[in-house]
Amino acid sequence: MARETQKKDPSRSAAGLPPYFNIDPDAALGDLDTPTSTGGFAEIAEACARGRADLSSRGMNEEGRKSLRLFSTWEITRYLIPVAQAHFRRVLKANPELPQGRSETEGGAKWFTLDEVLRLRAHFAAQGSKAKDYTPYRPEGLPAKMVAVANFKGGVGKTSTAAHLAMSAALDGYKVLVIDLDSQGSMTSIFGGKVEDEWQTAFPLLARHYGDHLRLENQRRLDRGDAPQPLDDSLSAAMEMTAADVIQPTHWPNIDLIGAQLNLYWAEFQIPVWRMAARSWKLWDALTERLEADGVLEQYDVIFIDTPPALGYLTINGLSAADILLVPMGASFLEFDSTGRFFDMLHSTFASIEEGENLAARALGRPEIAFEWDAVRTVITRYDSAQQGELAALMQAYLGPTLSPHRQDYTALIGQAGEQVNGIYEADYRDFNRETYARGRETFDATYAAFKRLLLAVWRRDELQMQRAAQ
Repeated sequence: MARETQKKDPSRSAAGLPPYFNIDPDAALGDLDTPTSTGGFAEIAEACARGRADLSSRGMNEEGRKSLRLFSTWEITRYLIPVAQAHFRRVLKANPELPQGRSETEGGAKWFTLDEVLRLRAHFAAQGSKAKDYTPYRPEGLPAKMVAVANFKGGVGKTSTAAHLAMSAALDGYKVLVIDLDSQGSMTSIFGGKVEDEWQTAFPLLARHYGDHLRLENQRRLDRGDAPQPLDDSLSAAMEMTAADVIQPTHWPNIDLIGAQLNLYWAEFQIPVWRMAARSWKLWDALTERLEADGVLEQYDVIFIDTPPALGYLTINGLSAADILLVPMGASFLEFDSTGRFFDMLHSTFASIEEGENLAARALGRPEIAFEWDAVRTVITRYDSAQQGELAALMQAYLGPTLSPHRQDYTALIGQAGEQVNGIYEADYRDFNRETYARGRETFDATYAAFKRLLLAVWRRDELQMQRAAQ
């Protein structure tokens, strides 16, 4: 009897017991909804879609598309063009043909679009001091560098890291392409991409690469007197497409996008079917070779590839295409452990490909293959120095130069910008205190600085090798 009284007496929880004591089953039953059927998933998905449309619309203009904010004279001279504000204003006054900006109030600060900033930067680069880096280093005669951001541990900031690096590079003056290989399409949402189906993703590029291979194989079959393998309707359609058909502009004037959506996941089932039908098809070269064949590597400076959080066929394509591999992770034991297993799986996967290919290559007297990346770095994200300093130091000791010494701090600016469905660099500093904004973006500027140092080193090494080869 006393036990029954204890069960129904909620005051015990208030007296200090944990909240999981004294839960009344009948009261809990009253809160329970009806069982969920398969159709219930569709209802939940539809509710999420409505909410997603509502949230994403907050960052859109009247035409229903995302638009990039304006940049003030203060922001331009502090972060984008290294000149004093007074000199900046004198140059504009002396050159009325240059963008003059607009004021929101009489005599107020001047504001410029990013496209106007890029034009102004080009003017300063041509007319200004040669001692200043108005435009970023980019060797002539070398292709774009492709950067894959990958980890199969969720929640490490993989997509946000890739997005902010792309925005940083664009603000720095590089022409950027972002490729979303994750069927969740988060990167596509960040850049306001519109993707109706898999034919507006990277899928047609992979399909065309396979179709090109199949045509060559069919010619060999015909030469031997064998019947060719037919190209189905999907492959025939892909053979008419190029990268230009799937690249779309974004609200950033110098960032373009190959987007993703749920149907892209179909590639994970289709690629092994193609591979079974044509064992000699080198699926890991598909993305690289199609981008190269379509001239994409000449049109852009840096290409960021956001991969799925799993080591499937799409991720293998992204990793194989990459010159630089960035692996974000948190400073926790579980994320350190998971990242180690990720690298172990990378080794197993690519070593298996090399072993299989080189066994055949040696038998046929052909050159062997060996995968190689210009640089591989892990990056600690969402870092709290007060709580994670000791563990981060331990991780640094074990990983050495593979772990970037820069840690990307978690700041309040991240959450506030995320509420507006924007990246940090898309946030208007007037929504914050100016000093708060300046402090908040410091960690992202430092993350980009560490990446840019790596990018320039890789490019410089290639440039020197190219010069030596030409001598």
